Amino acid sequence: MARFWTRLMVVLTLILGVNYIGWRWAASLNWDAWWIAVPLVAAETYSLIDVLLFGMTVWRLKERTGAPPARPDATVDVFVTTYNEPLELVMNTALAAARIRHPHSTWILDDGDRPELRQLAADHGLGYVTRGEDWDNMPRHAKAGNLNNALMVTGGEFLLILDADQVPEPDILEKTLGYFNDRKVALVQTPQYFNNVPDDDPLGSQAPLFYGPIQQGKDGWNAAYFCGSNAVLRREALMELGLLGYVQETEKSIRRALAASKKAIRQARKAADADSPLVGAMLDEVEAAIGQADSQLAAGQSLGELTYEVQRKVDAAVRTLVQADVQALQADLEEIAAMDLAAVGETGVKVITDEAVQRLSGREWSPLGAMESVQAVLDALTVERTGEAQPLMPLATISVTEDMATAMRMHARGWQSVYHHEILAYGLAPEDIGTMMTQRLRWAQGTIQVLLRENPLTQPGLKWGQRLMYFSTMWSYLSGFAAIIYFAAPIIYLLLGILPVASLTADFFIRFIPFMVVNQVLFAVAGHGVPTWRGQQYSLALFPTWIKACTTAACNVWFGRPLGFSVTPKSRQAGGPRWSLIRPQITVAVLLVVAAIAGIVRLATGLAEPVGTLVNVAWVVFDLLVLSVLYKAVRYRGHAPGEN
Repeated sequence: MARFWTRLMVVLTLILGVNYIGWRWAASLNWDAWWIAVPLVAAETYSLIDVLLFGMTVWRLKERTGAPPARPDATVDVFVTTYNEPLELVMNTALAAARIRHPHSTWILDDGDRPELRQLAADHGLGYVTRGEDWDNMPRHAKAGNLNNALMVTGGEFLLILDADQVPEPDILEKTLGYFNDRKVALVQTPQYFNNVPDDDPLGSQAPLFYGPIQQGKDGWNAAYFCGSNAVLRREALMELGLLGYVQETEKSIRRALAASKKAIRQARKAADADSPLVGAMLDEVEAAIGQADSQLAAGQSLGELTYEVQRKVDAAVRTLVQADVQALQADLEEIAAMDLAAVGETGVKVITDEAVQRLSGREWSPLGAMESVQAVLDALTVERTGEAQPLMPLATISVTEDMATAMRMHARGWQSVYHHEILAYGLAPEDIGTMMTQRLRWAQGTIQVLLRENPLTQPGLKWGQRLMYFSTMWSYLSGFAAIIYFAAPIIYLLLGILPVASLTADFFIRFIPFMVVNQVLFAVAGHGVPTWRGQQYSLALFPTWIKACTTAACNVWFGRPLGFSVTPKSRQAGGPRWSLIRPQITVAVLLVVAAIAGIVRLATGLAEPVGTLVNVAWVVFDLLVLSVLYKAVRYRGHAPGEN
């Protein structure tokens, strides 16, 4: 029955939303103020798409009844990832992991390479893994690199991945491993729950909507994705991704090398010494070899054989050119030796003779330009992944949110995922707004990185439902741009009297109000009583964070600017309330209040009309309610034991 009501609300939202937004575009824009009218309707369109993607997510909400019994001989490695967290916290999780009932090996993956943690692991009979010298001066890929390194030195069929603070229940494998009896299942994700969060959850840490209807809905589309911790993965699937990634990177390298080689040959032909029959013949031969390799690559022939053949021919050509140039150089030297290079001048000092200068500058020397070009071809043709510490990278390294990218690649390969909606591990949430904002920024940056590097809408192998499930998450992080418009529009009207809507007539209200009401009812019905208002507040109130995430991720992907990676602190940060962290939001709130006062004054003095003023003052009140979530968040000083 709940599914019926959910779907009914989705259909009503679709009908009323399209009716409202269609009318807004077609009949309500105030073109005299297009500079605010168009952005506002664009923001509203963004929000409609956002809510429809949510509706699509919960359309197939899947409520699982539990996993069948697991194979008793299934081998499992439990990974506890850490970088700089307190040793006591790490060992608390590691020892809890060791108490998991299903037979397994527990490993501490210490990216901080701390001898005292190594000793503690040894004292308790736990495995300990840290990176070796191979990783020195190589890209480390943060947590993904840590996990990829551990995959090369362990061998369990399945991996349970836990963050350093996520203390597992002893039965976590008993309740999840049975899903892997289906050979197509590669991932089982369980919720992330935090036991240091008070009931009112001022920082919005628990995310009950995401670890509930949203993940359950994605599960219905076979798109429940990896969230970095509290998840079990099939090693075979990860290694397949690693091998596939290696092959794809190698192919890409060869294509780049062949393209560079063609350019190098073209450049070499422009050189003056290319007229030499020998150089011309060598360039022809190398060009033919490159063309043949290009054809073989398109035909799917062995990468090793085709690159070996090209390199063999290029090597032979280079040797011939070098020999020819050595002979030419020898002739040059003999000719130089025969010349009278210097003579005593009128001042009594030896000088270069005019004859030597003319003969040196007028002679054609050895074809070093061509040889250099050919050598560039050789350098470009390398197919080794010399820029990485290890050839295989099973977990995706294209983003700081390796979890989402890895899951998407799994789905594109035809693997299945499961969302098991039962809390089986307990962690620690950020205890101050600065840490929370750092964490949210990293999540958003990583998600946008994935969007820009491997857009799910164009990734081969994904089904359309899966594409939209991934895209919906990425789409949600664009809300910061819409928020600016939502804050700016009432300020502009109340201060300047500029209305982005042509008129606030009955046509507006009979379309807008039903859409907004059904929109909120949809969240209430789909959430099964889960509070969603806090999440809606943060989606708008953190607009500077979301915008920064989008811009920095774009600069990282397009221009190679470093993104940085910060491990989320697991303890509250010292100091008092840090109002400076929300300075943009405070500025917006002040402007909203000033605008409301000005609007009321304008109304009282007859400079504004009543309906527009009333609507926009109400809008200001709504915006202030949205931003109010930050007041308590800034003042929050962490959870005190025994509060709930």
